[in-house]
Amino acid sequence: MERSPVAFDQNFSGAVGDFSVLLRRKGLLAPAAANPVPQGGTPQKMWQPTEATTILAFKFSGGVLVAGDRRATAGNTVVYDRADKVLEIDRHSIMAIAGVPATAWEMARVLEHSFQYFRRTQLQEMSVDGKVRALSKLLRDNFGFVMQGVGVVVPIFATYDSHPKPEARLYFYDAMGAQFEATDYAATGSGSPAVRGILFYENNWGAKPLQELGEDEAVSIALRALDTASQSDTATGGVDRGGKIYPLIKIVSRDGITTLPESKIAAVFKETVA
Repeated sequence: MERSPVAFDQNFSGAVGDFSVLLRRKGLLAPAAANPVPQGGTPQKMWQPTEATTILAFKFSGGVLVAGDRRATAGNTVVYDRADKVLEIDRHSIMAIAGVPATAWEMARVLEHSFQYFRRTQLQEMSVDGKVRALSKLLRDNFGFVMQGVGVVVPIFATYDSHPKPEARLYFYDAMGAQFEATDYAATGSGSPAVRGILFYENNWGAKPLQELGEDEAVSIALRALDTASQSDTATGGVDRGGKIYPLIKIVSRDGITTLPESKIAAVFKETVA
């Protein structure tokens, strides 16, 4: 008897197709951490966790462009200058991370295997709504660590939806797992206020609205936004001119995910930004 994919996907969070539930039942995924804050007290920080910011995404004529600077910091210390904050989850989905990389990368691995598990057990792709809720559930399960001050993650999720009509979809989240669909653009991380200001300006008063931009124009705006954010936010790397380190940029479209080569990003930066 053929099972109903629609009914199954609507109950994704508690169904046997939920990979995180399977891991937890087998004892392979830790339960959500309890809040250890004493009554009337505050969370105690024993060290500065490594954090990664800033990320942005916006819709343009070719799909959704997702970009992230490469800097990871711990307090006022630069830990790493080539961090990967834009992660491919499946052939049409990207998760960009702002927050603690250790937690975010583990979420990305669980999410990737969740989508694979669903596809192989149900013989179909998980719906976009199911994918969005799956990430929301991981964030909600992580909230105990957020309350401890050691595991906050505030991601962006971009995907391409083929049903009922082909269109790019873009979502951003808060640390508790609340999801919001963005019409045009989204940005999170410590440098996001400057980035949002630039994207708002370009979308409303630039030469073209963001959704009408070509690929090179979109890359140029992403580079300008991250480079501007780096001037006021020390946790944002922007473009490292001396080390020739550029933001990581990926595009999700009807054809899948494209990672822009560093040589192309460098050429656009030299021509339109530097």
